[in-house]
Amino acid sequence: MNTERSKKLFEEANKVLPGGVSSPVRAIKPYPFYTGYANGSRITDIDGNEYIDYVMGYGPLLLGHNHPAIKEAVIKQLSSGWLYGTPTELEVALAREIIKLYTSIEMVRFVSTGTEATMGALRIARGFTKKNKFIKIEGGFHGAHDAALVKAGSGATTLGTPDSAGVPLDFTKNTLQVPYNDIEAMTSSIEAYRDDVAAVIIEPVLGNIGPIIPKKGYLEDIRAVTEENDVVLIFDEVITGFRLAMGGAQEYYGVTPDMTTLGKILGGGFHIGVIGGKREIMENVSPAGAVYQAGTFNGSPVSMASGLAVIDTLKREKVHEKVNRTGDLMRIALTDIVADLGLAYSVSGVSSMFKVFFGDMPYNYQDALRCDKEKFNSFFKRMLSDGIFLPPSQYETNFLSLAHSQDDIDKTIKAYQRNLK
Repeated sequence: MNTERSKKLFEEANKVLPGGVSSPVRAIKPYPFYTGYANGSRITDIDGNEYIDYVMGYGPLLLGHNHPAIKEAVIKQLSSGWLYGTPTELEVALAREIIKLYTSIEMVRFVSTGTEATMGALRIARGFTKKNKFIKIEGGFHGAHDAALVKAGSGATTLGTPDSAGVPLDFTKNTLQVPYNDIEAMTSSIEAYRDDVAAVIIEPVLGNIGPIIPKKGYLEDIRAVTEENDVVLIFDEVITGFRLAMGGAQEYYGVTPDMTTLGKILGGGFHIGVIGGKREIMENVSPAGAVYQAGTFNGSPVSMASGLAVIDTLKREKVHEKVNRTGDLMRIALTDIVADLGLAYSVSGVSSMFKVFFGDMPYNYQDALRCDKEKFNSFFKRMLSDGIFLPPSQYETNFLSLAHSQDDIDKTIKAYQRNLK
């Protein structure tokens, strides 16, 4: 596989971009490929190599690349302008659609990214409760804002320490962490800091180290203990929203939080974030209330138009029925391959998310860290050479889309069989 143009471009990129990339996960060693074109399930680099894509923009492209309905909606909106600095009908229409689908949401604030959504949701929860601390899950990722960038600890309840240079200790002193799938640790943490815990924020399915799936009853138990202690429960559904079901993980698992953050899929590949929640909570947001949140690109007309087209397409084409069935078949096939090869690996996933862990099935962050990263990295490179583009980390989820054909799946399964050997 010739990648000379990508190699040369990376050398130039290193002169103008830190590490040669605009986001750390794109830093594939020894250098990444540079995309020239994408359509459907395929991505083509500037050297002309084509790959079956299971990164899908790290989750947003449930409909695949370059979907005609999204393109049509965006082009139509561009003809009318793309930034006004005023409200539009589009944001009201999209808010209504979201509220219909998510039982936890009675009002929304549109923002530009998932990071902004989680940052804003935590601020709103603190403003509503008049408390300072929040609890997150070890290994759970809620964007790159200071309070959420904390190292995982080993104890049942761990005070956060910064996970990045430039983050003062004072910014994470109110961030508590507990292991995923451990309701005892969650309960102990809430009870230990009952008077000052504003919120619990959790990815219902851990996406950035996984997918790692909740044990039966775990989410229900978290809902119960937060209600008993007047703690706001925030479901971070930036990854799972519109992927597990139209109503996200909360519909899929039948658990209703107090607040929800959305992003990724809803934008159809355009930037978007959503903070949603109960009316009594959301009415604390400025200008209605005292919790300040603002943004030049909040409610971007292009993103709103794309979001409406996404929801319409998901409904009209019965997307979840199709991609979830493909996900089931993919996980069954991969499980059979692992067993046939006698490998001590595990296959995880739900709906259209899947992953082969190079180790025992993980149920939390510490479990995931025991998987063999070096073997995975070698496997990733072999798959890439075979024309299969997976996320370049043992700790990222593979995503299916509506665009993946049976031929794509067949080729991918054969590649897994060859390269897992």
